[in-house]
Amino acid sequence: MIVEHLNLVDFRNYPVADVALGAGPTVFVGRNGQGKTNLAEAIAYFATLGSHRVSADAPLVREGAEHAIVRERLAHGTRHVQLEIQINRQGANLARVNGAKIRSAELPRYAQVVLFAPEDLQIVRGDPSARRRFADSLLVQRFPRLAGVMADYDRVLKQRNALLKSARARGIRGDALSTLDVWDDKLVGFGSEIIDARLRLADDLAAPLASAYESIAGADHAPQLAWALSVRGADPEEGADDNADAAASDTAAAFRAALGAKRSTELERGMTLTGPHRDDLLLRVRGLPVKGYASHGESWSVALALRLASAELLRADSMLGDPVLILDDVFAELDADRRGRLARLVADYEQVIVTAAVEEDVPGPLRARVVRVEAGTISDERTEREEPGDV
Repeated sequence: MIVEHLNLVDFRNYPVADVALGAGPTVFVGRNGQGKTNLAEAIAYFATLGSHRVSADAPLVREGAEHAIVRERLAHGTRHVQLEIQINRQGANLARVNGAKIRSAELPRYAQVVLFAPEDLQIVRGDPSARRRFADSLLVQRFPRLAGVMADYDRVLKQRNALLKSARARGIRGDALSTLDVWDDKLVGFGSEIIDARLRLADDLAAPLASAYESIAGADHAPQLAWALSVRGADPEEGADDNADAAASDTAAAFRAALGAKRSTELERGMTLTGPHRDDLLLRVRGLPVKGYASHGESWSVALALRLASAELLRADSMLGDPVLILDDVFAELDADRRGRLARLVADYEQVIVTAAVEEDVPGPLRARVVRVEAGTISDERTEREEPGDV
């Protein structure tokens, strides 16, 4: 898959922007705060339906505007697809494919992007929610229908929590709240599907993660990943994440039993205490948890390896071709050895987009085309085939 053209209207710091792109590597170069990452963010939005920097859409809309528009023309081999999203400061977003209206949740069917940025350190060093977001975003790209399952789970979870809070306020205890059983059934149905999909994802990531980590770090530190499941007794959100037993066969039965065991506690606290919203993806190198034990270099290598492993999965099972790889302000954080290793790893992807404050931080093979960005102005495009006097 290749992004051929990007058009922005009132997106971040861009009143209007048009960027022509092509196969191979492209580097956006400019000082910090000029709008390089905004371009990467816009390209990735269709695949993830969100930003890697903020949790809400409102900051994506330029100050003073009510909405932003992002248009992207993609090439899937000889087939071309025009995607459009109107990101509203308030209310639901509006989406089109080749001019026809669709639900915005359907956009990831057409666009696959893997973006790595310094914020990804939070995947390995942050709280469990960062790792859940990583896993769920990849699942939606691989299996877009899961976006609806996750949305349904979140809706049921909110309604169940509202019922628990109301019961706590009214002093209802034990079996007196019979309507809770209805929400339990819905929660178990949607939640079990999410848990099982996450478990399969961890299995699928294991081999490409180990391969990518060794290629980046130049050493085999035996990276591992496994889910700590609240439905099987772990509670990462409460700091008890040492139970990573994901082998039991019937997730729905375990989920239902966990809800029954915690019902009195849930009524006391007014919240749902078990389910995929409480789980954690445990990451280890050298047999030790990455969080709290890994060095800075090891943490970077694990985070980057997770993204590269994601790209390999999408490449293996997608009919859209390679995912677009975006490396957002990454090379400045890596030593020279890791820079070279990373450049070699991504060199054969159909399209690689890099952002950098300093052009020389990017290895030469990825600087085939350089686009300069300054204060929302995109200019001075050149290729390696041009003479220095042409710049």
